[in-house]
Amino acid sequence: MITAVKFLHLAALCIWSAGLVGLPLLLARHDASHDQEEYGRLRILTHHAYIGLVTPAAVFAIAAGTALLFMRGVFVPWMFAKLVGVGALVLLHAWIGHVTLLAGERQGSYDPPRGWPFTPLIAAALSAIVILLLVLGKPLIDEQLVPEWLLQPQDQPLPVDEVPN
Repeated sequence: MITAVKFLHLAALCIWSAGLVGLPLLLARHDASHDQEEYGRLRILTHHAYIGLVTPAAVFAIAAGTALLFMRGVFVPWMFAKLVGVGALVLLHAWIGHVTLLAGERQGSYDPPRGWPFTPLIAAALSAIVILLLVLGKPLIDEQLVPEWLLQPQDQPLPVDEVPN
């Protein structure tokens, strides 16, 4: 069961990552000088890619990752560091959605940002430095680097039966 969930998590993560890299480049192609037909075609493609493919993949990747977290009981400092990287991906995803909305509502009066400055930013969030090294390498993170509130129960029970050491 864990293997199947992990496979689905990785597949959804691949689709989400491809969308996070490709959508800013596609949005950069929106140009106020395009005629209505070309602008509409590009707008529909961008909208359907974001709403119909990338966002569901993001939701599924996060849901499967959360399921894996509880199935494996991985409540260790490197996992919390990985979740910070996932949070960065969510923020980038929301920014792309905002730009997609603005590009669709303001033809001729909105100049979307160029895609190339954001591609390295998105690639960095997806890179081994942030997520893959943490997941595959599982580095030991000194507990002194972790905020004290993460090490102490906040007078609330954990949502699992097992308590990590």
